[in-house]
Amino acid sequence: MAESKFNLQDVNALFKIKYEKLSENVYNSANVLLGRVKKSYNFTGRKLQITVPQSFSGGVGSGSLPKANAAKYAAAEIEAKKVYAVVDIDRETIKASMSSEGAFVQATKEVVKKGVESFMRNMSRILFNDGSGELGNIADLSTDVSGDGLTEDTAYVIDIEDMKEANFEEKDLVQIGAETTDPLEIVKVDPDNSRIELVGASALLAGGTGTDVKIHMQGSRGNDPDGLKGVIQKSDGRTKSYEIDHGRRWESVVVDQKALNSGVAQDLTTDMLNEVMLKVKKKCGKSPNLIVCSYKQYELLLNLLESTKQFTVPTRANLKSKSGADISFSGIEFMSIDGAVGIFPERFVEDDTIYFLNDNHIHIHHRPDFGWFDDDGTVFLRKAGEDEYEARYGGYLEIYINPVFHGCLKGLTIA
Repeated sequence: MAESKFNLQDVNALFKIKYEKLSENVYNSANVLLGRVKKSYNFTGRKLQITVPQSFSGGVGSGSLPKANAAKYAAAEIEAKKVYAVVDIDRETIKASMSSEGAFVQATKEVVKKGVESFMRNMSRILFNDGSGELGNIADLSTDVSGDGLTEDTAYVIDIEDMKEANFEEKDLVQIGAETTDPLEIVKVDPDNSRIELVGASALLAGGTGTDVKIHMQGSRGNDPDGLKGVIQKSDGRTKSYEIDHGRRWESVVVDQKALNSGVAQDLTTDMLNEVMLKVKKKCGKSPNLIVCSYKQYELLLNLLESTKQFTVPTRANLKSKSGADISFSGIEFMSIDGAVGIFPERFVEDDTIYFLNDNHIHIHHRPDFGWFDDDGTVFLRKAGEDEYEARYGGYLEIYINPVFHGCLKGLTIA
């Protein structure tokens, strides 16, 4: 009997047939906003320039023929950012399961599923962040807890200011401040105490000195695509987005209840929802068609809008044809002057925040061939010096958000 040999081309063919649709499907259903925003896959060239009208065309009047005047335009510029997920599969595992097709497919499926799910989780984090790659700010630089059985690396317990639990997951690799050393691994997340535990080497943590030290996803410091927190809230102190200065025709409606009430957070009311909805409508002529909030505020909204019915919102038709399946999301609705608007919870939104969005004015521009890297004729690549194979998912993209069509309500109580 001829010896069975592992063939990368055979594995690649199986991978593409079995799991390509699954990968696209996850992009569609990872969260409601990712499923709703526009997506394109033809971003070529060094930059993409988008013309943005910022005034009406002048030259109107009564009584005599008016003088003409040109409209004002600005040019938004976007550049692609590199966003990846990498998965490994052990060669022995592949070999051990080669005699059973079912076992082999199952092993591959798990690797693919986890890799794409991790990528989409990171995309959700990016979408609701500000492009900085920041996960949180260290409140207490370090408490060395070496001696708890972790002998290979130093272990640190880190307190996080205003911790957003969704940003931290066990097994994530992170970096501290501007350090470029090997990333540290998160081994424990304690949201009740706003604390995480890390293992690895860090001069900043070992020294226990420094102020305003940030934690970033590995390699992501200043390298993330843009997100809602940056463009809408200008959380990083920015004065421009996509090379256009923020101003009357290039900024979002932001109502900060805490700032309006001497630093005291306020309980959510329907009047607050109406205020932001109407201000966005007045500013751009369109009411938001999607409201996305934290789970804390969603819980309060369920009580506030308990008489409303649940409904479903399908994803975009072009995603249906691309993924081969349609995904819907259930939620509660808020009645605006232009009709019912769906309200959905999202774990990457800050606890005191609600976003009012026009998903038609959020566009993820991808470079061609986004997805699994197979330029070498195979998805699985041999890892140098290792008895493993590696597969890479992702590519190059930027998220374009026209700020005028969106709003934000924050500074709400979370009790």
